Amino acid sequence: MYQYTPFDRQFVQARADQFRDQLQRWETGRLSEEEFRPLRLQNGWYVQRYAPMLRVAVPYGEINSAQIRVLARIAREYDAPDAQLYQDALKTQGAMGTTYLPTHYAHFTTRTNVQFNWIPLSKSADVMDLLASVNLHGIQTSGNCIRNTTTDALAGVAVDELVDPRPYAEVLRQWTTLHPEFAFLPRKFKIAISGSQEDRAATGWHDVGLHLTKNEAGEIGFKVFVGGGMGRTPVIGTPIREFLPWNQVLNYIEAIVRVYNERGRRDNKYKARIKILVKAEGQVYIDSVEEEFRQIVEVDGGPHTIPQAEFDRVAACFVAPDLSGYPQVNATEAKHQLTEQGVREPAFGRWVSRNVRAHQNPQLRAVVLSFKRVGQAPGDASGEQLDALAQLVDQFSAGEARVTHDQNVVLPWVHVSQLHALWLQAKALGLASTNVDLLTDMIACPGGDLCALANARSLPIAAAITERYQDLDELDDIGDIDLHISGCINSCGHHHSGHIGILGVDKDGKEWYQITVGGSDGATLSGAPQAGKAIGPSFSAAEVPGVIEAVLTAYRDLRGNGELFIDTVRRVGLDPFKEAGKSARLPEAADTAAETTQA
Repeated sequence: MYQYTPFDRQFVQARADQFRDQLQRWETGRLSEEEFRPLRLQNGWYVQRYAPMLRVAVPYGEINSAQIRVLARIAREYDAPDAQLYQDALKTQGAMGTTYLPTHYAHFTTRTNVQFNWIPLSKSADVMDLLASVNLHGIQTSGNCIRNTTTDALAGVAVDELVDPRPYAEVLRQWTTLHPEFAFLPRKFKIAISGSQEDRAATGWHDVGLHLTKNEAGEIGFKVFVGGGMGRTPVIGTPIREFLPWNQVLNYIEAIVRVYNERGRRDNKYKARIKILVKAEGQVYIDSVEEEFRQIVEVDGGPHTIPQAEFDRVAACFVAPDLSGYPQVNATEAKHQLTEQGVREPAFGRWVSRNVRAHQNPQLRAVVLSFKRVGQAPGDASGEQLDALAQLVDQFSAGEARVTHDQNVVLPWVHVSQLHALWLQAKALGLASTNVDLLTDMIACPGGDLCALANARSLPIAAAITERYQDLDELDDIGDIDLHISGCINSCGHHHSGHIGILGVDKDGKEWYQITVGGSDGATLSGAPQAGKAIGPSFSAAEVPGVIEAVLTAYRDLRGNGELFIDTVRRVGLDPFKEAGKSARLPEAADTAAETTQA
């Protein structure tokens, strides 16, 4: 993974020192609340429904064991509200049916960041110092700036990889961090990079999506997409360049953002994202970007053209682990041994087939640890679990892990001879569930229990579905499926791209949920990215688990031999699923549901 340089470390610590000064000035009244707000947001500190929320950046998902241990310490020692505040929160949420509000936890997000929900602002500077001690921070996790760049969790190890996207992501991170053009954009701005044949980074759903590719001459470049996004107006990114030489990517992104900065809406935050501008202007926007790019290169001299030496410097910071101490294993023999072991221990065999991924090095595997369990929210990890995770990372993955878009954790450097030992330890920790890519491997945002923006709670819905589907044989029979849950139209749970999406909406102060079917994030399983479509008026919270069961029953009745859910939806259309949802309505909710409007 990327090895921080002395400059990197100095920069992060200086940012922490700066924040401490800003906090002290706010606490003593020398900075007003209005003045302090953008400063704390620039460092990842929000104020949510009951308490501050810290979002920690994990650039392109790479994290090491020392960083995980610091996150564990923050969870244990700092992620705890004042007793009275917590009791008030429990009372308020309890009135809606919530029985559990976790504290001393970290939460993995869909942008491969890590969040804490209860740290008091009075302790925030101490937390920033702790983060800086292991090169972590909250920069580019909030505000109208270019956010944390994401990529494939298997970057650098995937067998279908054309080009490793991580050095390009790191160049982007360094360039965008303090770039003045990107500090006060009309709205937040998200970039994702894919370097493999399969797009596992959901690039079509980003403001800018970059696909690494090679032309006929074997030269590396990018296919560029712009204007994707979720929220109130789900839009798939538009391809605007089929091949951009890799060393021009910064100049081109500057052109994209300059046009957006100049013409993007600033009078209405719901229409301020670049997707609205691209959709409104179409070819005019694309032509404007090309002309701006020409000016940057030909008139300004291409000031952000990446020199080969600079790229090589950054790429050299990605150091593969030393695995010389492991035994050399014949790849064919290793596969045979794993198969035999799986026959002897079917649970282990199921885990290998479901949670273990092929690796560029035939001696190694990438392993997905599932953070989707009964009793915990998707993507949540306690301080104790984080400490245990760090131990697994050290023992089995050369000290490196990856936070995934799906709110799980990947160990990318596991030797085949260590898989069984890893499985045993992960199973003891509750992290070896073989539900990866299945129904209970769902994405969910924190929702109305914690987020001030949410219209409805996500976590009780996720918990009810998880508890209902605990039979692994039944999950396997349903097959690969994406279930995504958002507590509001801001779409932090990516409901639009779910094969089944659940969106919390507000109706006269009560929680209702819109169900969509047929969405895609752009991965091979799902096909081209697209937004799901609603299967009827909104459902009450009590109805949602039954509706999901009815939809899945309809699928099992309609599917062809070996046909996955998303394929069946595309073959038969929405009508059978609309009827299934209607059949699951509870009598007392039917009249109210008929009056709700689709969000």
